Amino acid sequence: MSKNSTEEPPGRSNEGFNSRHRGESPEQALDRNWTSLLQELRVVQTGIQLLTGFLLVLPFQERFAQLPSYDKAIYMIAVLASVTATILLTSPVAMHRLLFRRRALADLVSTAHRAALVGLMLLGVALTGVVVLITDVVIGPVAAIIVGIAAASGFVGIWVIHPLLRRRRAESTAGERSSP
Repeated sequence: MSKNSTEEPPGRSNEGFNSRHRGESPEQALDRNWTSLLQELRVVQTGIQLLTGFLLVLPFQERFAQLPSYDKAIYMIAVLASVTATILLTSPVAMHRLLFRRRALADLVSTAHRAALVGLMLLGVALTGVVVLITDVVIGPVAAIIVGIAAASGFVGIWVIHPLLRRRRAESTAGERSSP
């Protein structure tokens, strides 16, 4: 990943674009990317922390012991995904504190970008697990499987496939504009 942007595809540089169209230096582009990333993380940090807290107290409820083994397995997958997502989605703050004034913003933006992507995928796993667990307890296992497939498909479709298709369309449009 180049030091100028978390928005660019690997191997491509937006420095010329940022300089020409935004009037930004590489350092200003890094600052903008860092600010943008932090804003995005603010959206998910509170939610993932609440989800993790909710999941961590469940075993202390009376009826938890009565859950079948497969529901406890689903619960553990959701907890581990949620805790790991919490770690990853809050890690940029810790990294920033440890790297503060070390002129490491390019590395920080790149690493935080990757942590956010993996954290979001694990958030999707955790939320799918919670939906499956709740549906199984409330309705039953067949409905839980259907809801789980729908939730996982929704996350993959909306969070992964749709943005990748948009990115491909934007790249092909940019390529058409730059060819003679």
